[in-house]
Amino acid sequence: MTFLEKLMPKSDDFFDDFEKLAAATVEGTRLFKALLEDFTDVPRKVQGIKEVEHKGDDITHRAFSRLHSQFITPFDRPEIHRLLSRIDDVLDLTDAASERLGLYEIDVILPDARELAGVLVAAAETMQQAVRGLRDVKNPAQVLEACKQVNVCENQGDTLIRRAIADLFKGGYDPLFVMKWKEILDLIEDGIDRAEDVANVIEGVVLEHA
Repeated sequence: MTFLEKLMPKSDDFFDDFEKLAAATVEGTRLFKALLEDFTDVPRKVQGIKEVEHKGDDITHRAFSRLHSQFITPFDRPEIHRLLSRIDDVLDLTDAASERLGLYEIDVILPDARELAGVLVAAAETMQQAVRGLRDVKNPAQVLEACKQVNVCENQGDTLIRRAIADLFKGGYDPLFVMKWKEILDLIEDGIDRAEDVANVIEGVVLEHA
């Protein structure tokens, strides 16, 4: 391959990266929700999520390398970088929440955490729909609707996290238990927030280029 050929655009490469990373993120969030719903064999399940997170990191690193070496990109480089980073953040935060369940030797799962994890999965799945729509924006309204639904998930997450923290503080739990779970709940909610960031990037790209 000549130097000039390396600089020429490969239209599918970045979209492949976006879609693979979004798929890994959905996989990780589903595994996390399943862990909370069936809290057995925790070390193995936490390791499974960690492996998905590593897969996401590999995808992100390859995409960043391409971003720095490819002369022509499908849209602005800062937007591509932010999109990749925010999708990866969702997966990283999911992994962080999962990891702390093991590190902190959690043995009681809060119902609010299961519900919040469900919103995280919904946000990731809807985010994935929006990401898929970027490849060929023939129906921008459909992509924008997916972005809107991610925002709905984020609003649900805000409501749930406030209730969950209030329940935690009022539950008469040991202070150390409260500290551990507040951190885990915050990580889950942060993951939902990053999914909304992805939707905001996609919305901007669609409105500018569709």
